[in-house]
Amino acid sequence: MRRLLLLAPLLLFTVGCGVVPSSEDEATDAAREVARKAGERLYGQRPRTAEEVGRSASGIDGVEVLRVTGTSTHNGDGIDVVVRTSGSAYNGLLDPEEVAVRRCFAVRVSPKSEWDEDPRDVDCPDGPPLTFAPPPEPPRLPYEELRAKLPQVPEGGRVDEAEVRRTLAALDLHPAIRTEVKADGGRVGVLLSVKGNGFDAQDCLLARVGPGATEVWVPPRIQRMPGEGGCTVGNALDPKPSPH
Repeated sequence: MRRLLLLAPLLLFTVGCGVVPSSEDEATDAAREVARKAGERLYGQRPRTAEEVGRSASGIDGVEVLRVTGTSTHNGDGIDVVVRTSGSAYNGLLDPEEVAVRRCFAVRVSPKSEWDEDPRDVDCPDGPPLTFAPPPEPPRLPYEELRAKLPQVPEGGRVDEAEVRRTLAALDLHPAIRTEVKADGGRVGVLLSVKGNGFDAQDCLLARVGPGATEVWVPPRIQRMPGEGGCTVGNALDPKPSPH
């Protein structure tokens, strides 16, 4: 009778609450949550290469990148990133000490994936975590040099488009910097730009040479976003009003 009385509370706990998850299961769930959060950080519609996705994933705290498959997010099924994460849990009822685990998950990065898509449990590949070279720095746009070298035309004078073009050629610009020159109404507009990714603000520099004034400026960030028309030679000739 005494044994039955001792077993009764345990039976009631088991029946009433179901099977109590082990600390290892809870720790695995915590590791999976880290991988899921990484997937949220990597999610986006911007096209990216496998190198870009892997580099971004490796910069997330608590994440080790072990494998990257695919060529780009917008090609086929996108990019699969195998990450290793850690989790820990403590269940005083079943385990007297904290349990820590390291688990691997596959995170899919594609415009077809969901923002909060659950990562897949996978076996950890052999070998150390992957390392990625830092992204190449975009070429610097020569603001000071352009302002110093562009011709200054006095009031009532005439702007020489050919002289403006010669000035740009003499700057020996980086090959990645695109130039555009346009004359209109006695003024000459200049655009220097670096190709953007189609999603973030583009780097560009505008200039306008006219009788009595030569100006060089960078458009506000909102105007340099895709579709806003800030990085155009037309904006150099007739600037958009600054946003408030």
